[in-house]
Amino acid sequence: MSVTYPQGFRAGSVAAGLAARGGVDLTVVVNDGPAFSAAAVFTTNRAKAHPIRWSMAAIDDHQAKAIVLNSGGANCFTGPEGFALTHRSAEHAAETLGAREDRDVSASDVVVCSTGLIGEPLPAGAVIQGIEVAISHLDDSPEAGEESARAIMTTDTLPKLASRELDGWRIGAMAKGAGMLAPGLATMLVVITTDAQIDGARADAALRAATAASFDRLDSDGCMSTNDQVTLMASGASGVSPEGSTFEDALWEVCVDLARQLQRDAEGSHHDITIEVIGAASVADAVAVGRSVSRSNLFKTAIFGGDPNWGRILAAMGTAHADFVVDATDVSINGVRVASGALPDRPRDEVDLSPRETHILIDLKAGSHSASVWTNDLTHDYVHENSAYSS
Repeated sequence: MSVTYPQGFRAGSVAAGLAARGGVDLTVVVNDGPAFSAAAVFTTNRAKAHPIRWSMAAIDDHQAKAIVLNSGGANCFTGPEGFALTHRSAEHAAETLGAREDRDVSASDVVVCSTGLIGEPLPAGAVIQGIEVAISHLDDSPEAGEESARAIMTTDTLPKLASRELDGWRIGAMAKGAGMLAPGLATMLVVITTDAQIDGARADAALRAATAASFDRLDSDGCMSTNDQVTLMASGASGVSPEGSTFEDALWEVCVDLARQLQRDAEGSHHDITIEVIGAASVADAVAVGRSVSRSNLFKTAIFGGDPNWGRILAAMGTAHADFVVDATDVSINGVRVASGALPDRPRDEVDLSPRETHILIDLKAGSHSASVWTNDLTHDYVHENSAYSS
């Protein structure tokens, strides 16, 4: 189940010849309404691709009728021609939808996303023609949603899909991402659709809260992309306005589901690592400590090598800007408390690091708050894949 799962959404995809891998590489997702509420969060990297700059302006009114996405090129650092292509893509999508379906669609109603190699111009003719063909293939079937998820894949080994159905309304979603996964509101390309009745303000608040507690906790390799975007579109086609926090809770669950799928597909990884920090003075402190550990290459290589080197965890914790005393903390690895009060506890050889799922538990003993950060080990495969990425 993907973006076509909720009522009011269609998707169309095409092999436009943009991606070297072949297959579908451009997709359009359309909101048929009756409502067109939308929200998005974007990379906080100051190096922003042209589609990000366009989409930030287009979504400012919390309305969107369509989103165009392509793999095969990031359209980043491609000069004025690159921005002109983004603008033209939105215009052509709007014009084509308007002409084919007698709809009132403007370029500012169209969000644009691109992913792929930075610094390489996209073939403008292929992109524009691809948009036209993709729109001619619009369909609300599950297959169309799954094909849309495949169109945005780059180094992904499989599409990422998620959905939820509640009392008369649905959420559907797709994501891509396997490298350059580091927090900054968003960590990849994600499209989330819902047929719930929610206005733009609620969509924006819900999305920001959900990403902060899901995608923003994923720190796979510490590298933030130029093209990261998470977009939420609401059609209102179910006629149901979720009460209380039911929509917010379901949206968070979908975002966590996708974040964990991204973690499991991270480039070259052999271990999926959850760093759970408890006993913190604040949630922010717990996240800061977890993130410091997740970004330690020494820690990540130790996990890859099957070495429960808890000293590397304590050393990384000490770099965090958080309120705790390192010498008072406990560390457990896969259920074995290897350090208590920053001193040796159980023998290291009791730790089994053969499972892919790896759990690090850190007790700061400084308060009652907690948080988890997700990361991966650092492997030979990751180095090889990224050393040859553009060749």
